[in-house]
Amino acid sequence: MGSLEEEKLLQMVHDFIESSSDSNTSSSSLLSPTRKHAHSTTFFTLQEILKKKTEEEKEIHEKVEKLMRNKMGLEKTSGLKKWVVSCLEFHGFRASFCHSSWITTPSCPCGNYEYIEVVKEGDGQRVIVDMDLKSQFEVARPTQSYTQLLSKVPIIFVGNEVKLKRIISLLCSAAEHSLKERGLHIPPWRRAVYMQSKWKLSNSTNYNNNNTNNNNNNNPRLEKWVPQNVMRRRGGLTGGGSGLSNQFSNLSINCC
Repeated sequence: MGSLEEEKLLQMVHDFIESSSDSNTSSSSLLSPTRKHAHSTTFFTLQEILKKKTEEEKEIHEKVEKLMRNKMGLEKTSGLKKWVVSCLEFHGFRASFCHSSWITTPSCPCGNYEYIEVVKEGDGQRVIVDMDLKSQFEVARPTQSYTQLLSKVPIIFVGNEVKLKRIISLLCSAAEHSLKERGLHIPPWRRAVYMQSKWKLSNSTNYNNNNTNNNNNNNPRLEKWVPQNVMRRRGGLTGGGSGLSNQFSNLSINCC
């Protein structure tokens, strides 16, 4: 193929990409005034929900962010969540590692999930800690408005169940509109009933430092676990042979 033909082919590809991009932009900009208003309302409502935090929630969030400062790129495995639980307990929080599971119903397929729970002193209210909330709401070919909305969702979420339900309701509704605009099927695992099942108390089995199970002692899906020994960091320590993979070899000394 001659150089002139190659240049023409490259130009055709470039023009096609540009036209596709323009089409996506124009379709986003041609939203009806009603849809634009609905998006703005959802956007600001989400901001207001996320902005409201109790002092204890702020403290937990700051602590978890500090623990994860150098580990955000790691996969959020069970081992990492259990390590965070151990560190939170070390700092005086009543934290538990939670495994939820639920069976298939006519409105919801079966599934399972893992998260962290902290029980507040005094009123005993549960605070949910999710290590990667944003990824739970990702969808294929998101619209610009949905991408903007999702950008406001934190990676690490700390809040009560009521707050989380409101977020789920808003985002699942927005995700449904995004998928419909793209002409895509709405998968059952992006519907609100499925998403809410992940953090639902009645679906969850809790494990803490004392191996106490808060609800359902006979759950066969998880064995009792013993967290790593948590020690304050000392100068000159370099981590080392803990028997864990290299990915987690230093976790037992980094809880401060």
